[in-house]
Amino acid sequence: MTAMSNEHHGPIVRPYARIGGRTRPRVDLPLEALITTTPRGRSGDGVGHPDHREIAELCHEIRSVAEVAALIEIPLGLARVLIADMAEMGLVTVHDSTSAPTGAPCLALLERVLSGLRRL
Repeated sequence: MTAMSNEHHGPIVRPYARIGGRTRPRVDLPLEALITTTPRGRSGDGVGHPDHREIAELCHEIRSVAEVAALIEIPLGLARVLIADMAEMGLVTVHDSTSAPTGAPCLALLERVLSGLRRL
């Protein structure tokens, strides 16, 4: 009989431990909500949490909540909590999910949301 290796690739941390065990955002944040980084978020002022830095970098382009979750490979619920926290801190802006920030419908973005959901 051979001994099984106890080797692993780093500490195992439950995703929700990264946000103090919270499972719901303080504000309703639909998965199709559009997110962009604010000037404060771009400057790095107040961005201390590693997940916040990654989201701020991603959202230099308009991204949906679902797309952010898929791209940084975290559960959707965790992405919602992180993004809602960032919005409260002024690091990101949450836009109306029915249109692009310019007010025009954004079919390409909806397709990206669908693609992000498929990757989850």
